[in-house]
Amino acid sequence: MARDRSSTRRRAGVLAAALTALTLTGALTAAHAPVATKSELRRTQPKGHDVSSHQKRVDWRSARAKGARFAYIKATESTTYRNPYFAGQYNGARRAGLVRGAYHFALPNRSSGAAQAAYFVRHGGDWRADGVTLPPALDIEYNPYDKHHKCYGLSRTRMVRWIRSFSDEVRRETGRRPVIYTTANWWTACTGNSRAFSADHALWIASHGSSGPGRLPGGWRYWTFWQHGTKGGLPGDQDLFGGSSTRLRAFARGR
Repeated sequence: MARDRSSTRRRAGVLAAALTALTLTGALTAAHAPVATKSELRRTQPKGHDVSSHQKRVDWRSARAKGARFAYIKATESTTYRNPYFAGQYNGARRAGLVRGAYHFALPNRSSGAAQAAYFVRHGGDWRADGVTLPPALDIEYNPYDKHHKCYGLSRTRMVRWIRSFSDEVRRETGRRPVIYTTANWWTACTGNSRAFSADHALWIASHGSSGPGRLPGGWRYWTFWQHGTKGGLPGDQDLFGGSSTRLRAFARGR
């Protein structure tokens, strides 16, 4: 995921997986569709991208012309950082006709999940059922500031509790559970591959350089968003939505 203070990207190489049919949560299921390559997915699924302050002033109309239909924009990190370009990026994406949402970069060793969720919602992570606002997203991945504490010094049990605290506060304040952005490797290492969230949280899986999103973590049977690369035709990281453009707007509305 694009971060503001460093150009580091976390990559997860995984096995190829099957393209799957749309479910009511806006995700895909492998039981009803043939195997597809990344190029086939790109032709059939709505394209999107995620950005942070690295991209500064994004040319959203150009992104739209190149095929972008949605975007996630970094709003906050911990309880001390706000993307200085957020308002311009978030409003600019909307003016260009993109469905857009905000994401929070988690630092679970800095403060509680509830505290970070409340900070996020106050500074761009709110949601409304207008069909153009994606649900808030939690970006949780390896610690970019301390390679010796990749799971932020939390046990697997404490990490699951932290994520639940964040999710509960987001739902209390917005009415939606957050989308969870992660990698299969991180989720296994830092939560013990917890299945506590797959039933009611949409998955945004990061898996780069592969023909498909690969084996999904934590009991998730479906992916809703797939971040498949850090470079491409759109500013920032490259993403796909697991359904049609109509389904994308329905997912934004909470249906």
